[in-house]
Amino acid sequence: MANNSSRRNFLRTAPVAAAASIALTDKLLFAAQAPAPAPGAAATPFQVFTAQQLADDAKALAAKGGNNNLVAAASAGFTCAIVMTTEIAKSATDFEQHEGRDHILQIIDGSTLYEVGGTLKNARTTRPGEQLAPAADGATKVTLNKGDMLTIPRGTPHRRSTTGSVTFYLLSPSGKMTA
Repeated sequence: MANNSSRRNFLRTAPVAAAASIALTDKLLFAAQAPAPAPGAAATPFQVFTAQQLADDAKALAAKGGNNNLVAAASAGFTCAIVMTTEIAKSATDFEQHEGRDHILQIIDGSTLYEVGGTLKNARTTRPGEQLAPAADGATKVTLNKGDMLTIPRGTPHRRSTTGSVTFYLLSPSGKMTA
């Protein structure tokens, strides 16, 4: 009888124990995945950008061009700027090169021409880790169209030329790289 009673109690409590362990596992899993804020910085709450908000932002930018800073660079605990940009018939005169940040671009609409890579020619330093130059020997030309993505690692010369219009997201992680 004692065995049947123990077995019956186990069968009654097993689903409750399993449910509790799943909830605890999920809580620990999500806590382990959450990034720690930078030392001395307050944690930044997560942000949600709905498809409707982004579409409204793109529509507003299409009328006038410019930038919408979705996430500011170096916001507390988050070292990646996220910007939506629309350009209309705009071309950079200089190549730029950044030592402290990368660029990741995704074209939302339109097209643009990037010149990427090579070696800066007649460069001038605008601030520590930032250079501009009128030319780059050996740069590669890449035309980006709607849906295309381009990654530009830190230290890579680049310049953009847009004859029509283009709208894109720019993600720009910054900070020191550690091995």
